[in-house]
Amino acid sequence: MIVLIKCCEEHIELALDVYVDNHELPPDMKRLSEDEKLLTTCEFCQNEATYVVGN
Repeated sequence: MIVLIKCCEEHIELALDVYVDNHELPPDMKRLSEDEKLLTTCEFCQNEATYVVGN
């Protein structure tokens, strides 16, 4: 199962903590391209997402 958490710069630590708490594994972290940022919002605050955390 693929799990992805999209988050802004402010919530990156929270996204990492949530992922590790739920899956007990270190996640991959990817910075979104400028085009991807336009279409993606943070799952914690609805601001523009900067990162995708997941596997």
